[in-house]
Amino acid sequence: MDHEGRRSGVPGTGLRGLFGRPYVDLERHLDLSALPAIHEEISLGLAQMPVDYTGGSHRSMGIMPPSRAREVVRDYGEVIREMDPPTFAVFRSLADDPAGIDPARRGEQEFGEEREVPLSRRQMLWLKYRHGVYFPWKVYVELMPNRWWSDKANPAGKRFTRLATTLFPRTLEFIRDLPFSAIGRCNIMGLEAHDHGTVHRDGDPATQSTPDTFMTVCPGPPKRLFLWDEERREQTPVSGRAYWFNDHDYHGVEADPYFRYSLRVDGTFTAEFAARLAAEHGGAA
Repeated sequence: MDHEGRRSGVPGTGLRGLFGRPYVDLERHLDLSALPAIHEEISLGLAQMPVDYTGGSHRSMGIMPPSRAREVVRDYGEVIREMDPPTFAVFRSLADDPAGIDPARRGEQEFGEEREVPLSRRQMLWLKYRHGVYFPWKVYVELMPNRWWSDKANPAGKRFTRLATTLFPRTLEFIRDLPFSAIGRCNIMGLEAHDHGTVHRDGDPATQSTPDTFMTVCPGPPKRLFLWDEERREQTPVSGRAYWFNDHDYHGVEADPYFRYSLRVDGTFTAEFAARLAAEHGGAA
């Protein structure tokens, strides 16, 4: 335990981790034989549908490590705050619902992911083209949409989209067979060639009582995820085609000269699967 009574995490590091280790390789726990077919299906499906962006505001959200915050040159949260009235009027005109943005409330409203007013595709492209904002994940498809991050494990009222059911039937069959008792969020996250995933964390470790339960699965070319230890200024690579890590630890993705993506599935592990992991790794995560 640390001086605030929290679990100390991975010995000798600043990582919170899981079961006293940086992450858990799930390959031996899952049947991944369908991944080649799923990769074919996802590749074809992505070619036939519009995709969104995500990321682009990690610094203004306060979820980047201080030592790496300067790696982001233009953050859309900062760009929007700095806009003069004529520029903001252009930004507003590109919204899916311009009437939902009140210029008189500009100082109160927040824009983008996990904010009051989501960005439209047109706004994201304009922020990229005109203001140089870097959106790390330029392929983002919500197979099961989720409005707020804190609600990602809650399945109430959620279902896979009609487009997901049409274009990704084999993928959804695989996801439904994963050891979850409930699924509350599912998406495809892809990075273009030579793009990197900016280092960030998805929650504050000081507020975490138990790790969020999810799986990342990589059906296609490898995605080089790494965990960042801010105390030691060190990276820990995450390997394997399926894994679980503590997303309250800082993490990012290395650049590679090819497109790569992953499936992320959030929910609640089955009691049997959770017990198996605990038994294998020696106690609570």
